[in-house]
Amino acid sequence: MDILPGTAGELLARVARAQSSARLPSLVAGVVRDGALVWHAGRGRVAGETPGPDVQYRIGSITKTITAITVLRLRDAGLVALGDRLEDHVPGTTFGEATIGQLLAHRGGVQAETAGPWWERTAVPPWDELVDGIGAQARTHLPGLRFHYSNLGFASLGELVARRRGRAWFDVVADEVLAPLGMGRTTYRPVPPAAPGLAVHPFADVVLPEPEFDAGALAAAGQLWSTPSDLARLAAFLLGDTADVLSADTLAEMKEPALTRTGEDRPGYGLGLQIGDGEDGRRLAGHAGAMPGFVAHVVVDDAARLGAVWTANTTYGGDWALGPALLDIVCRSEPPVAREWRPAPPPDGVGLEQLGTWFWGPNAFTLRATGSDRLELAPLDRGGASRFRRRRAEEPPGAEWVGIDGYHAGERLRFAADGSHFELATFVFTRWPYDGGPIPGGVDPGGWTAQPPPGP
Repeated sequence: MDILPGTAGELLARVARAQSSARLPSLVAGVVRDGALVWHAGRGRVAGETPGPDVQYRIGSITKTITAITVLRLRDAGLVALGDRLEDHVPGTTFGEATIGQLLAHRGGVQAETAGPWWERTAVPPWDELVDGIGAQARTHLPGLRFHYSNLGFASLGELVARRRGRAWFDVVADEVLAPLGMGRTTYRPVPPAAPGLAVHPFADVVLPEPEFDAGALAAAGQLWSTPSDLARLAAFLLGDTADVLSADTLAEMKEPALTRTGEDRPGYGLGLQIGDGEDGRRLAGHAGAMPGFVAHVVVDDAARLGAVWTANTTYGGDWALGPALLDIVCRSEPPVAREWRPAPPPDGVGLEQLGTWFWGPNAFTLRATGSDRLELAPLDRGGASRFRRRRAEEPPGAEWVGIDGYHAGERLRFAADGSHFELATFVFTRWPYDGGPIPGGVDPGGWTAQPPPGP
């Protein structure tokens, strides 16, 4: 559905204010809805013309999201596990004890940059030469201890992809992610029409061309060039139109915050995705990118089924509130219409008699089917639901369902054959408090009473 004229006018005003106040030589922004770029606007000039959605800009760390998608495809194919150490697949580094999952979430304890010159403005050597020059200082803290953004960590994930697939990182990305998603204008080096990388003087309205180099061994952290149209397709992917590049379950896994940022009581990063909060507490997911001469952002709001993208050519500047602001304008002016509810059978093998109220000790929970392929377990007296999917064939046996999110993310749920109970993370859920299943520790033979015993 197209953006209404009144909304379009407000969006254009916000984009124009961003370009003017942040002094951006050029800016292209757009809104994604129903899987398509439904509105866009350009400001400034590229080669003397107002830029459109097919003009390339370097997208910097948005490349990390595409790298993460490629790594998760390896995991889903059974070629790696998120708990594998980097050393298991890419030996020879001083941070090889970090796991694949930790590196995807920037909690591998790896230094942010390299040991050489400013890599974003100089040619980067091949992987083996890069690693030889780093040494022990590559470790900043113990893996898993804290969030620490690391370009070097994502470079190692690019090397992992290359070694497991036996081809260059970008060749794998192009074949397995970009081509299926129809992102044909996302390339390793610029392909015209492309904006020039520029720095804007802090005290005068003049610009300076920035150099553009092959990021080499660090390409997986920030090399790619793309267009607003292609970034809109990436936003549609993040909103669920995955074209079978990833399953819906794996996409949900990407968006689950792995660790809060140190000193902040809010989500920070999932698996290759930045996680934040929009207005009214809505959860936002996406990634920002910056390289000398360029900035870019893609952000989506699952609840509103909306995405926003923007690209500009300036060095580490821009208006970083622009993406969420565009989402807020559309949500306020054109509130999202709830999806139409339709009847659906419960998942195969799950009968209606297995749904309803269950008890963990004396605490009541509701187990319900959500569509034909999900279960949801939620406490009756508070928030904190967990969703479950079927166990994949490649996962260890011993459970029928696996948690997708919430407290029980990754945990296994198994129904008893006689229907009396189900087990989840060593807990036993029964149809009545402490009744009907093998209760760990047993149940007092006196049963429930109004006269508790005096003490142990």
